[in-house]
Amino acid sequence: MTIPDIIIAVDGYSSTGKSTFAKMVAAEFGFLYLDSGAMYRGVTLAGLESGVIADGKIDEAALLPVMGPLDLHFRRDDGATKLYLGDRCIEKEIRGWEVSQYVSPVSAIPQVRAWVDDKLHAFAAGGRVIMDGRDIGTTVFPNAELKVFMTADPMVRAQRRYEELLAKGEKTTLEEVVANLKDRDYRDSHRPTSPLRQAADAYVLDNTHMTLHEELVWMLGLLQGKFGLLESPGLSC
Repeated sequence: MTIPDIIIAVDGYSSTGKSTFAKMVAAEFGFLYLDSGAMYRGVTLAGLESGVIADGKIDEAALLPVMGPLDLHFRRDDGATKLYLGDRCIEKEIRGWEVSQYVSPVSAIPQVRAWVDDKLHAFAAGGRVIMDGRDIGTTVFPNAELKVFMTADPMVRAQRRYEELLAKGEKTTLEEVVANLKDRDYRDSHRPTSPLRQAADAYVLDNTHMTLHEELVWMLGLLQGKFGLLESPGLSC
């Protein structure tokens, strides 16, 4: 099955598995995966490491000169797309609990969003990419040929995130994760710049009770229906 060189935008709430879904689709159908959330996490990590984010506060004026020269970019590594800061792979650090606590307020800063958007447009200049985030289909790529909006039951999302953090050795509680997700949902949906919302032409994927294989089958059906593709490849997962 030959899929056109399109841009696929995947938006949705925290811990709905947007990145996992987008990576899976990229691998199955030959797209370049770009994780916009990783970019914001990279900026947040840089702010933490430079000391301009600390003690529950973000020094926005000091963050901007830190962010400006950052060499954040994606590389294919062991068959996966990973975020690098210069020559340093920071995938593990950006998924930690401390970064997760600050990433929503950092991503709400207009200058940060503009900087990340410019980077994402440059990455996607050649087309044939799938990108996930919270405003990809509404702000970053409003003309994307295909948009998906992901959602799931809040408690299911919290449990997924809690188990993910435990597997990484993070010390937290389910109650803390629930509170963090509620806060992030509110911040993402109410920020003045590019708030989280479903694009009018997005297809909704509620994966509360879905396996990864079922999500991929759902995507295959969407691609076939939208682009009139009749052949059905053997799915790898």
